[in-house]
Amino acid sequence: MKNQWMHFFYGVIKVTAAGRGTERFVNDCIRQGIPVWNVRKEENGLSFFIRLKDVHALRRAARKSECKCSLQKVSGLPFLIQKSLKNSGFVIGFTLFFAVILLLSNMIWGIDVKGAKPSTEHKIMKELDAMGVKTGRLQFMTLDPDSIQKKLTDNISELTWVGVELRGTRFHFEVVEKNEPEKTAEAGPQHIVAKKKAVITKMYVEKGQPSVTIHDHVEKGQLLVSGLIGGEKKKQLVAAKAEILGETWYRSEITVPKKQTFQLFSGSEVRKTYLSVGSADLQIWGFNQDLYAKFEEENDIRPLRFLKWTLPLGFGQKIYREKEVYEKQYTEEEARAAAIDQGKKELLGQLGEDAEVKGQKVLHQANENGKVKLTVLYQVIENIVKTTPIVQGD
Repeated sequence: MKNQWMHFFYGVIKVTAAGRGTERFVNDCIRQGIPVWNVRKEENGLSFFIRLKDVHALRRAARKSECKCSLQKVSGLPFLIQKSLKNSGFVIGFTLFFAVILLLSNMIWGIDVKGAKPSTEHKIMKELDAMGVKTGRLQFMTLDPDSIQKKLTDNISELTWVGVELRGTRFHFEVVEKNEPEKTAEAGPQHIVAKKKAVITKMYVEKGQPSVTIHDHVEKGQLLVSGLIGGEKKKQLVAAKAEILGETWYRSEITVPKKQTFQLFSGSEVRKTYLSVGSADLQIWGFNQDLYAKFEEENDIRPLRFLKWTLPLGFGQKIYREKEVYEKQYTEEEARAAAIDQGKKELLGQLGEDAEVKGQKVLHQANENGKVKLTVLYQVIENIVKTTPIVQGD
């Protein structure tokens, strides 16, 4: 019989049949749907095994036969439980011991912070305490390491980066603090030249001799401020220093579909608690909550530990956040405006925060396959300063 080991959970009984017609009796049992296996010839008859739940059916079949049946041996989980109940003190003690060890293995027993000054470490510990990350707290009742990392960097301005790692029962935090910029050493003699082609719109020279004025058109590499000052007889080399803004032009090609799909979260969410066994997740709480038509799932099921081992068991929640999908149909003018704005944002992302888009000019526009394609020339005000050292003999 296949999968006999499964019968351990139901209970197994060894039966001995003696008398006349034992073979016929076994065949009758099989015909009546009673699984029989390991049939052996004994001195006075036959022996075989049946399931505990088939005992009553076996007795009814035995009454109609000419042989006598006796139960010889029992085994399986039901009998093991029955035997254990007679030693309930030992079973309860062992169960409590296992439960306590399991509980202690999944608690936070230490928090280590490395790389932080005492004042910053105090702020980190205070913030962790507010988040519920503290000694004695169950691990699966706290935030996951990624969420802890985000909250710490968002709430503590002194942190540049913090690494969060849970090793066994201890949280380890590796901190990189923000450092005040070191004072740069005094620069040597230098000129200021244009780093790109532009028309100068603003100019403030702190040190050096200006070579151009506002509204001048300059080429890339052209001298803007000389580090050579003084008269012909008394010339002096200095580190030229100035703030010079210039008007530059950038050509961009942008494509925007007229029909766009947006996905937004409504703010509603459903939380269901699960017990994970191997690769299977068994729901144990939150049955009365219906899921949304469209949602995004976040899995926060964490593995359980026993001493230093990670068990094939987990406990936690799955969070289902309601998601709403919108479709927007742009008119040609709206698509044009969206394309210009998109190109502007992409350009500023490349140039940095100091740059400013002053204006734009659409050079070409086309409608193809439900998309608007633009070629735009952006007028930008940006810093065009580039320093170059003065080599002896210049």
